[in-house]
Amino acid sequence: MSYHHQFTGRTEGIHPTAPLRCRRLDGLIGAFWEAEGEAGGRGYYLSANPRISIFFSDVSSIRVAERKGAVRRTGRPMARAFYVPAGTPMWTSFTSPLSFSHLDIHLNPQKMVNLLAPSLGRAAALGILRRPAEVEKTCGLERLAQLMVDEVTMPEHHDLYAESLAASLVTGVLDLRERRTQRAEGRLTRAQMRRIITTFEAGGGRRLTVAEMAEAVGLSESWFSRVFRNTAGMTPLQWQSRQRIDLAKTLLGEGERSISEIADRLGFSDQAHLTRVFHQVEGETPAAWRRAHQIG
Repeated sequence: MSYHHQFTGRTEGIHPTAPLRCRRLDGLIGAFWEAEGEAGGRGYYLSANPRISIFFSDVSSIRVAERKGAVRRTGRPMARAFYVPAGTPMWTSFTSPLSFSHLDIHLNPQKMVNLLAPSLGRAAALGILRRPAEVEKTCGLERLAQLMVDEVTMPEHHDLYAESLAASLVTGVLDLRERRTQRAEGRLTRAQMRRIITTFEAGGGRRLTVAEMAEAVGLSESWFSRVFRNTAGMTPLQWQSRQRIDLAKTLLGEGERSISEIADRLGFSDQAHLTRVFHQVEGETPAAWRRAHQIG
């Protein structure tokens, strides 16, 4: 199957420590990188095709975000293994110097649909491939990834062997087992909750609709509302009210904005609206809360 690699990468303060090694296979390209990043180093990456990355050391000192300008403000620690859908941008920033190596597998989308559809159905496969995924426990994946690196750097087996390794890595990073467990138990995964939090924070505290929250994790609105309540112990709108009031308290404590300005900053219709929601959550008005928490 033909594969056209369309990838954009721009970096500052990140330098390769060895030549890039690549291997082109049926519907994918495997690439092994060794590099180092300076404190304050940063990168921007965008691919027309989906890809997975598996890192061979701790990379939590790298912050990552999907929106320009958000990486320093709301960026989260980079996971050791993750999947990036086609057309999804990624910005990174190094908080401290780091030497690292990682395996990237750039994928033909149709090849991935053909891999997943026999077990999951075409619609489910397409939905999964549209959603980012992260994996926290990577021990098994790292062993497979090292075998794949061996095949990229010093091929010893038939292409089918390397392609089978790549398929195992893809399905491991997508974590299909966790998705089945999540649906059976009616709960959101940790990765899905992180995605919701990131989407909410990217909006600067303005309220999202339930449909927008559901879309962020690729679920139907009705199913999302059910599993969100099972996970968070409250409805999506109640959870957002709690988050927005926490942001309001931070702004009130800073003392630089009026209550009216804070209401506008967080997307409330007016000061009275903020006051009403604040009182429902905290049991007092924003003005009373500010007076009680003023320093000096």
